[in-house]
Amino acid sequence: MTRIRRGYIARRRRTKMRLFALSFRGAHSRLTRTITQQKIRALFSADRDRGSQKRNFRRLWITRINAVIREKAVYYSYSRLIHDLYKGRLLLNRKILAQIAILNRDCLYMISNEIIKEVGYKKSVGII
Repeated sequence: MTRIRRGYIARRRRTKMRLFALSFRGAHSRLTRTITQQKIRALFSADRDRGSQKRNFRRLWITRINAVIREKAVYYSYSRLIHDLYKGRLLLNRKILAQIAILNRDCLYMISNEIIKEVGYKKSVGII
């Protein structure tokens, strides 16, 4: 009886997994079972950390905006700025505001001053 040659489907599947694990160290990139375990682990971590990455970036943007706003006026803060932006119907998201804060502070000061004039700072805080 002659020897039967195996098909290529399983080999193709394993090569695909090996290509995924090329950058892994040691047995994690060489042994098939370990590669499968590490692939599952890597994809799970990537999925989990996608949400935390969004949270971290949002925190960073808020911190940057707050730092620049408080630098100019002591009585004005991030929360008041965002509140006044919503009241004035000026829809700028935090990412854009943070970029403006870093690249062009004067522009952010201008925006906040216009919002203060438009909304009326004393009325929004409740000083009157």
